[in-house]
Amino acid sequence: MSQLATEAPGTGRATAATGRPAPAPVPDPRKARIASLKPLVLDALLPTALYYLLTKGFGMGTLAALAWSSVSPAGRTAWGLAKERRVNGLAALILTANVVGLLLGLVAGDPRLMLAKDSGITATVGVAVLLSVLGGRPLMTAALKPWVTKGDPARTAAWDRLSGGRGRFVRLERTFSVVWGLTLFGEAAVRVIGAYTLPVDTMVWLGGAIAAVTITGAVFVSGALAAGPMEKMVAADVRGR
Repeated sequence: MSQLATEAPGTGRATAATGRPAPAPVPDPRKARIASLKPLVLDALLPTALYYLLTKGFGMGTLAALAWSSVSPAGRTAWGLAKERRVNGLAALILTANVVGLLLGLVAGDPRLMLAKDSGITATVGVAVLLSVLGGRPLMTAALKPWVTKGDPARTAAWDRLSGGRGRFVRLERTFSVVWGLTLFGEAAVRVIGAYTLPVDTMVWLGGAIAAVTITGAVFVSGALAAGPMEKMVAADVRGR
């Protein structure tokens, strides 16, 4: 008697009726997109949002807010080391920046010093991003990959294929992190210079404006130099399959 039962879908085993492999289930694009954004949300956006919620929303002191907002990246870093035997780069970066902020928060002095020390966190992140490029593991890829792949399984597979080589795609991936590393470090340097050359009252509001302009500029520049071309390469790879 011929076999009537079929194997579970997606196992790649033959079906009873045709003897051909059963088709793999189609991944849910929405779930795939959420999964692709998970590291960015948990390792960067959540700690940052928590810090501003505690300081601006609840009036908590800077040191206490930094300590509480470090819980998530500290846990993610420890989990990566214990469970996956690797360093979670983005979580470790945010944790390091928070620790630097805690240490700088202990510094007391004149108002100009207080303004300048706020740039220490940004500078730390910028330097860490640049060093990650030299180490061959650009930290900003955690934000770039979801942007380019949009959580689509086919685009994600194309990313993995393209990033496995040493061609233009990998150079663009590094360029994206270089733009952000230089932007963050440069923004910190400009604010430090301003803290010691401009009136304190001016820098109180100008510091935020400098940050907004530089971050906005980095979004456009990194998009034009790296993210945009990478999206086209991923789309071309998908079409060629």
